[in-house]
Amino acid sequence: MAEMPQWTERFVLLYFSGPEARTRIPEMFPAHHAYTLDFQASRPGELLLTGPFADTIEGQAGAMNVFTTREAAETFAASDPFVTEGVAESWLVRTWLLGGE
Repeated sequence: MAEMPQWTERFVLLYFSGPEARTRIPEMFPAHHAYTLDFQASRPGELLLTGPFADTIEGQAGAMNVFTTREAAETFAASDPFVTEGVAESWLVRTWLLGGE
């Protein structure tokens, strides 16, 4: 009988932006990047992966970040300049079950 997989929970923060908001990414990226580095320094190991998707698909998330806790993901989003300045029009945290760890 096969053993049930041992899942590790991760929390994926997805950012959604409209076409007009995307034109502000180059302007806001330095503040967003500095915020990301500060978050990683003050909360080591909580933000595992971050970055945009290579292709833009209307209505789909444009970027994602992977965290070890939901609280870290929500805290990050609440103060991220991409969110506070309206580059990301909305965001969502989803639980991702990672197998094999």
